[in-house]
Amino acid sequence: MSWRHVIDAYELLDDPAVTGDAVAKYLVDCGASTPAVHTVRGDKGSTDFVRLTIPGRRGRSAGGDAPTLGVIGRLGGLGARPEQIGFVSDGDGALTAVAVAAKLSAMHARGDVLDGDVVVATHICPDAPTRPHDPVPFMDSPVDLAAMNEHEVDPGADAVLSVDTTKGNRIVNVNGFAISPTVKQGWILRVSEDLLAVQQRVTGSLPAVLPLAMADITPYGNGAYHVNSILQPTTSTAAPVVGVAITTETPVAGSATGATQLSSVESAVRFCIEVAKDFGRGVLRFHDQAEFDHLVHRYGPMTALQTQGNA
Repeated sequence: MSWRHVIDAYELLDDPAVTGDAVAKYLVDCGASTPAVHTVRGDKGSTDFVRLTIPGRRGRSAGGDAPTLGVIGRLGGLGARPEQIGFVSDGDGALTAVAVAAKLSAMHARGDVLDGDVVVATHICPDAPTRPHDPVPFMDSPVDLAAMNEHEVDPGADAVLSVDTTKGNRIVNVNGFAISPTVKQGWILRVSEDLLAVQQRVTGSLPAVLPLAMADITPYGNGAYHVNSILQPTTSTAAPVVGVAITTETPVAGSATGATQLSSVESAVRFCIEVAKDFGRGVLRFHDQAEFDHLVHRYGPMTALQTQGNA
């Protein structure tokens, strides 16, 4: 179970003075090697990007050949201060990522070493701006999506889980988390049966799936409606990406406080950890490569959807 790390991470992040350095210190206390922290400034403020590699027994960091999993905590900000006081719903992605990093670090320190490397990344911003969105307001970010992808998407990852609060919609109506179909190089592929199996064993319930429109996997800034930024990492990697959407029964604004359900976050943390275990030892697939190659051969590449397209 990951409750201790979820609770500790929540107390750490629910602080108007929290920084990337504070998160790095917490992870080191959990047994991690020193995480990388980079402060990036944008037109609307600054944020601290935190990245940690938990080395695997047969991972590339040790000269092995086990695949690398990237886990991204996607968000605009942890808080919307001074407009809102406290931890906002939008912060659940970072909370999940920090708890995943903490739990995996503690496991590694005790001798429970996964086969493959796991690279966990997110950013720490307690005072992000907000912006209008239908049906509920979105959290904005002090930096743009290109900067997020640059600092959060590991170029060596063989697959990516992108965790994001996805409560501001009417298309997934469950308390907990949903997973998206696999997205790779502009193709929305079928939902991974292996990931559905992990989701079922973690939750003990039937799986929930986040439906995607083509526009959802295109870059921000193209004038198209996006359900949120959960699939933005796919615009800057050739690796398969799956969204882990923390969801609710009713629409909840990303800027709402008092809306974080720790039980949902803890389930998402366990899901990411179980995926990391199985992916690293080669018994879990995000997609069928032969099926993907067949689609590309028959219909051509869809990489244009990873770009801004025509003006």
